[in-house]
Amino acid sequence: MMEPLTPKQQQVLEFVASRLGEENPPSQREIADHFGLARNAVHQLVGYLKKKGYLVEAGGHRGLRRSPQYLQERSEAEGLPIIGRVAAGTPILAQENIEGYVSVEKLLGRREGTFLLRVAGDSMVDEGIMDGDYVVVKAGSTLEDGQIGVVLLDDEATVKRVFIQEDRIALKPANRRAGYKTRYIKPLDKDIRMVGKVIGCIRTEVR
Repeated sequence: MMEPLTPKQQQVLEFVASRLGEENPPSQREIADHFGLARNAVHQLVGYLKKKGYLVEAGGHRGLRRSPQYLQERSEAEGLPIIGRVAAGTPILAQENIEGYVSVEKLLGRREGTFLLRVAGDSMVDEGIMDGDYVVVKAGSTLEDGQIGVVLLDDEATVKRVFIQEDRIALKPANRRAGYKTRYIKPLDKDIRMVGKVIGCIRTEVR
């Protein structure tokens, strides 16, 4: 864990990091002008950021760079790096290529009652939901007719397109090639419960 920063140190770090993300490293004079500070005050603040391990000097009056340790902690806290461009002659994950970081929560938005469910089987491949994917589920007991949802049959969860009929529920798969048939369930036949609506899908392995 890196040493904590004062509010002013944090502000300076965020400004420097933002400029580095734009591939426009600031000089200490520009930092001073941006915050309305004296040059010696900025020199001191930047010195603390180096001492605490957040910034490193790469040479020159615009030589500030984020330290590998800071980039690692930021990646762990905020998710995976977003690569905006690849500069010739530099590693793909070099800091000048990184636009920001994103986690699953940040990408989807932190929504109360939302969870991930790992998919087992290929019954929904025609809807783009593959075996081993994670579907994002908004928990709730009701589904609109025709929505893709998660339904609990006895103690088994299944992902299907759900159609609510007068005396039964139709669970429609999406895999024409395999020839899976629509399953019709009467509430009296099985202990059935609507778990929630599928609102997204995350693929962790490209086949």
